[in-house]
Amino acid sequence: MQGINQYKQVDTSASVQTATPHQLIAMLYRGVLEALARAEGAIERKDIQARTQQINKALDIIGNLRGTLDREKGGEVADSLETFYGAATAQLLLANKDNDVERVKRLITEFGEMADAWAQIPVEMHEVSAK
Repeated sequence: MQGINQYKQVDTSASVQTATPHQLIAMLYRGVLEALARAEGAIERKDIQARTQQINKALDIIGNLRGTLDREKGGEVADSLETFYGAATAQLLLANKDNDVERVKRLITEFGEMADAWAQIPVEMHEVSAK
């Protein structure tokens, strides 16, 4: 299993190094969705350690998403995303504290919609959307 994880890490590192800014955001959305799905499973299995680990991973990724926001260039969209990410962070903290699978499921839906919307941005807008 360790070999597979090392391969995934190398593969991910190579992908990150060659990705466009637009692709990097898509990767972050995939990462948060994966962490949330694993947190959901951990809650259902009553695995507190895995739940906490995956929620913390999701929180780290959301922090990275927040860090990509450019309020000057992004205007209202950046402000809306900041509000969304802040609310998602609060919901995840509560989900972790209360072992609340429903909060996690709602966030999976919401981040899924965000990822889908991001994927719909036309290619010619990728450079603009990444700035």
